[in-house]
Amino acid sequence: MTTTPLLTELKTRATAQAHATTSACPCGAPDGTLDGVGVRGEATTGESTTTLADRPDATVVRHAHTVAKAHAPDTVPPELTRRLITATHLPGILLPPLSPTPVTLHGRLVTFWPYGTPVDPDNPDAAPWEAAATLLARLHRAPAPTTPLPPMRGPAKAALAVARLRTAGAHPATRPVLRAWATLPSWARADAPMPDTTTLCHGDLHLGQLVRHPAPDGPWLLIDVDDLGLGVPAWDLARPAAWFACGLLAPDDWTRFLTAYRTAGGPAVPADGDPWPALDVPARALAVQTAARSIAKAIAADRPLDDVEQALVDACDRMGSALPDVPRGFPT
Repeated sequence: MTTTPLLTELKTRATAQAHATTSACPCGAPDGTLDGVGVRGEATTGESTTTLADRPDATVVRHAHTVAKAHAPDTVPPELTRRLITATHLPGILLPPLSPTPVTLHGRLVTFWPYGTPVDPDNPDAAPWEAAATLLARLHRAPAPTTPLPPMRGPAKAALAVARLRTAGAHPATRPVLRAWATLPSWARADAPMPDTTTLCHGDLHLGQLVRHPAPDGPWLLIDVDDLGLGVPAWDLARPAAWFACGLLAPDDWTRFLTAYRTAGGPAVPADGDPWPALDVPARALAVQTAARSIAKAIAADRPLDDVEQALVDACDRMGSALPDVPRGFPT
């Protein structure tokens, strides 16, 4: 990872924010510091400031109990502000930001958050499927915010992954993925408005979007509001549904997730009976999105697909030969 002016300044700002909200930061900053900057102007970030992510679409750093995030370069300021305001109004579901107003840093919008303990990727048996499903159900049942929200960005992100695949270069797996994409209704490909414009959705649900707050063992909360908006709630169940359908998520885990969602009164699927008429289109879209990203990465790295990636491509190949189920009242 190359140090950039954005990353350096983001670390300084995270340190300043942490020191502004506590009189005894765990980093042990020496006397003579003010908001994380030394008396001669040097940042006191040290080893206690860590980089959690440094990608083109997001740079995230942590200092003690504070996290700073630089959002994607194309983030629209009013839309992000509305999403932040919504998060502050849903405590117990979404992790609220430290401020609902982003700041600008090196041309990027930056937000500050309390640190929460993430899901342990090395302990799959402890994955909080029930907590994730319950939080989703509560989010989907929440009243539409008084602050107008943009559409949930799930379909737009899937369309972006497919667009990148088209320009990534030749690969034998590309054709079945594009064929599966073509079978989806226009709203799932971001070519038309979504048929639901009133339900609050997360837009990018996976286990990396949960943290315990207060750390280390507080209740689970949803994080990352970049894709938050109004839309089809089944999209938020689509990633685990797709992984289950591809044989990549154990049936017991899928049952735990679906049962918890239904128990909490989630509206995305019927309370009983077959959930797949509601889930089929979003699950197919997430399978295509994930496969498209995987192929593009494999082309860039000049490597073969791994077993998981190939399983997603194989699922797309099967999908291309049969039209998806479309819920009654939804456009085809």
